[in-house]
Amino acid sequence: MSATSGTPVPKAAWRERPERSNMLMLRVMTWISLRLGRRAGRGVLYGIAAYFLVANPAARRASRDYLGRVLSLPASSVGWRRSFLHFLSFASTIHDRVYLINDHFDLFDIRIHDQHLIASMTGGKEGVFLMGAHAGSFEVLRAVGRKQPGLRVAMVMYEENARKLNAALGAINPVAQQDIIPLGRADSMLKVNELLTAGSVVGMLADRCLNNDTTRSVSFMGEPAEFPVGPFRMAAILRRPVVFMIGLYGGGNRYDIHFETLADFSSIPAGGRDAEVKAAMARYAQLLEQYCRTAPYNWFNFFDFWQAGHPAPATPPVPGHD
Repeated sequence: MSATSGTPVPKAAWRERPERSNMLMLRVMTWISLRLGRRAGRGVLYGIAAYFLVANPAARRASRDYLGRVLSLPASSVGWRRSFLHFLSFASTIHDRVYLINDHFDLFDIRIHDQHLIASMTGGKEGVFLMGAHAGSFEVLRAVGRKQPGLRVAMVMYEENARKLNAALGAINPVAQQDIIPLGRADSMLKVNELLTAGSVVGMLADRCLNNDTTRSVSFMGEPAEFPVGPFRMAAILRRPVVFMIGLYGGGNRYDIHFETLADFSSIPAGGRDAEVKAAMARYAQLLEQYCRTAPYNWFNFFDFWQAGHPAPATPPVPGHD
């Protein structure tokens, strides 16, 4: 049965699965990447992508299903080459974290679109929410945040994921400082509100259901799919504007960062919160679909996204993925 607004989804099985990222392999890849250069490091990625394409049939099926939808092709005609490109794009964005976290921004051609929205974030006003997805690279967005004077970017995520991400980042650069707010604690929303009041930008990924999330069915690529209500409800409760963001990997060393106005919950009329949240979720799904069609190999939910409740994803365990 499809989950609807107010209906919690049972705890996602994928969140209970053991983390398969190998920290030793991550450290080896980091050493190769930083000592031998990005080209040598990228050479390893082809083998990783090919291995998991062959060894992970569930992820391969999910890739073909998604690519069939986004490319308007029968899933059976997607083929190995397109799925390999999908896996390789995912591995490439994870690999580039090594350089972005170590401040090697000069290696990349990073292009920012709608930069006026960035300027509004650094104008001394109260902060905003950035609503992203498991698409492209969020790390490149944090890198832009470090390069923008006065812009502080914090991430909100479940505590277990926060712990794993910090461990992965520590393996890449032990001195890397990350602003990560764990969810599920009594003071989580209070900390988010404090950061926003101080003018920080708070990022959340709003395309995957976790824990006992309440979901709402939203049209996505021509078929209903379940999206979590929580990120949008938090923004509405705290009465903050929300900006959609995505950092698309364009191949080689290029990233295109896009910002779009998503919603403004700062002046919700009495009794209008649910309607505003519903409208924001519909626009989020529309924008995500738009950018997936623009860069189809950039969306990295390797599971049956259109199945209610978001079952255990078969995400390829590329080292460092959170």
